[in-house]
Amino acid sequence: MTIRLLVVDDDPLVRAGLSLMLGGAEDIEIVGEAADGADVPPLVDRLAPHVVLMDIRMPGVDGLTATERLRSRPGAPEVVVLTTFHADEQVLRALRAGAAGFVLKDTPPARIVDAVRKVAAGEPVLSPAVTRRLMAHVAGASGPAAREGDRRTAAAERLAVLADREREVALAVGRGRSNAEIAATLYMSVPTVKAHVSRVLAKLGLNNRVQIALLVHDAALLDADDAP
Repeated sequence: MTIRLLVVDDDPLVRAGLSLMLGGAEDIEIVGEAADGADVPPLVDRLAPHVVLMDIRMPGVDGLTATERLRSRPGAPEVVVLTTFHADEQVLRALRAGAAGFVLKDTPPARIVDAVRKVAAGEPVLSPAVTRRLMAHVAGASGPAAREGDRRTAAAERLAVLADREREVALAVGRGRSNAEIAATLYMSVPTVKAHVSRVLAKLGLNNRVQIALLVHDAALLDADDAP
């Protein structure tokens, strides 16, 4: 399958560089570019990209707002956020909004190409080191204890709708395990794991595995040693 990609960044040099780099991959087609998040919805409607590579900081409508608006729509394309990773809270907001992952702007070209391919295939793009940092931020960024308790309670209540096997799969996703690893750990087939993940997403009203992981961590169901 040829992956249709929309590149969104307010810097024309960055857009040109990304388009040149990604357009050179045989299985990726750059179908359009945008400099403002406000232009993303009409371009998505017209161009039907599979993946949107979205810068966070843009004048007008920023990438976070654009991601939230886009991922709230049915049949929305996957979003990979471009960031310098100086603001953990912004990255968390993007992931909670439904972004499938993020890449740093200084990431080697081959890894950015690989990230687009993975997201198009339904795999989140989060390195283990960055995931640990994000999850630590989830645990420490909640502010007052009362607010943290409210968040944990709300997350636990949402997860309570899951059947026992679905809950086990959700916890494994929270540990950063792949479908194959979950299958080996829980003694089930990979297709069965995929089916459970799909049911978990549907029951919880989530877009992707990253959001499952964040919800599990919000509920404080994993020990520190369980970090991916």
